[in-house]
Amino acid sequence: VQLQASGGGLVQPGGSLRLSCTASGVTLADYAIVWFRQAPGKEREKVSCIADDSDNSWHARFVKGRFTIFRDKSKNMVYLQMNSLKPEDTAVYNCETRILGCSSPSHEYDHWGQGTLVTVSS
Repeated sequence: VQLQASGGGLVQPGGSLRLSCTASGVTLADYAIVWFRQAPGKEREKVSCIADDSDNSWHARFVKGRFTIFRDKSKNMVYLQMNSLKPEDTAVYNCETRILGCSSPSHEYDHWGQGTLVTVSS
């Protein structure tokens, strides 16, 4: 089972993108879903997370107020809506499951996949 992130691309500062996370063979609603990002030469950062019940979400301080995470259970999708993008948001973004919740580390029953590149530049 692998997760697939998509929706990245080139956007100007101040613009918006919506990233999608999907998977085959697993029901994303059974898991908390975390978005991570990694910029060239930098450590990986945890960006946002939505709990399995979808009632709770968390965003890193550096994206709070600009990014929103939400689900469409009927489509088995999780989205990351990114507004007011800044050049420092440039990174590869990927999604991962967290069977034990947003605050937990990766577990042997978690899943992840390749990311999608977001480039914020004028």
